[in-house]
Amino acid sequence: METPTETPAQTPHVDARQRALPLSVVAVAAATFSVVTTEMLPVGLLTSLASGLGVSDGTAGLTVTLPGVVAALAALLLPVAVRGADRRAVLCGLMLLLGAANLLSALAPSFAVLLAARIVVGLCIGGVWAVAASLAVRLVRAESVGRATAVIFSGIAVASVLGVPAGTFLGELASWRWAFGAVAALGLGVAALLAVVLPALPPSEPVRLGAFPALLRLPRLRVGLIAVALLVVGHFAAYTYVRPVLERVPDVGAGLVSGLLLSYGVAGIAGNFLGGTFAARDPRRALLLISAALAAVVLLLVPAGSSLPVTVALLVAWGLAYGGVSVSSQNWVMAAAPQAREAASALFAGIFNVAIALGALLGGRVADGLGATDVLWLGGGLAALALGVVATAGRGAR
Repeated sequence: METPTETPAQTPHVDARQRALPLSVVAVAAATFSVVTTEMLPVGLLTSLASGLGVSDGTAGLTVTLPGVVAALAALLLPVAVRGADRRAVLCGLMLLLGAANLLSALAPSFAVLLAARIVVGLCIGGVWAVAASLAVRLVRAESVGRATAVIFSGIAVASVLGVPAGTFLGELASWRWAFGAVAALGLGVAALLAVVLPALPPSEPVRLGAFPALLRLPRLRVGLIAVALLVVGHFAAYTYVRPVLERVPDVGAGLVSGLLLSYGVAGIAGNFLGGTFAARDPRRALLLISAALAAVVLLLVPAGSSLPVTVALLVAWGLAYGGVSVSSQNWVMAAAPQAREAASALFAGIFNVAIALGALLGGRVADGLGATDVLWLGGGLAALALGVVATAGRGAR
């Protein structure tokens, strides 16, 4: 169902109250915050989790890898499975399931049970992103879609800055089980909030498996998906190993690395909103700017290793640039396939999650085979390639 809010001509005058985003947008942002926090929580709890369940750190890492793979599949398949369902009911159901999966994680008597719970988490991650990413246009007036999309996608950056560190702190203070229990309560609370504040959202266009090959035949959409795949693979290839890259800089200790990563996260929040504002007007120009900035910043970190001030400045610029990738790419996808927003968003979410897993895998092989610094060449090179893809698309992709 397309709401009247999507027609700019129906809103010739907008007062301050109309410009304010509704609580429904904040509730959807809370859902994205919850799934990203849940997805990345084991990163900060890996050692205690492995020790508590009697597995190696490498084996415990499956709690991050497995949900990512499942999320990529779920992003494509779940919208097809629930194509006739109200999207409010789908989101509420997924958040309830996320809460239950996190509760099972907290009570897991063995690593096998924990992995089973994390498979369910992956289903929720993919499903929430496939549905939530395209909701802004149905919740707000046309002139506010850009801001609403930025708020929904801010859940990614805020989870990195607040959600995961808070869960890690709770895990250190009590135990990793309490951390999972806290995100279980968060998921259930968000489900209740969504049920109260979201309007009825009948499916606007039923998603079928055949829609995905048809969408890939759209040149503009294909360019955007290729560009975001290159950017995300390059980013995660490099950022996954950013700690050893930072530790090579003179006078950088463990405490300073944590502060630098916090600065990166805060810059990412700012980049999300800046990218969303810019991309709402011109997604292609936003992706050109972001790709160029990421390529330059990541590659410049290679010779900057001897200077702490330069490294700090480049790391903050990295966070600022990458913070705009998700929201700018989503704006591109929505503009490229306005007749099939949810199917295009599902395709986008699937490719994004595959790119995360592939980036970490490629980065690991390069780091093990050549060295941590060489992942910067890989990440910067892929960002430069993304810049070329968007640039050569020319005005035909606009």
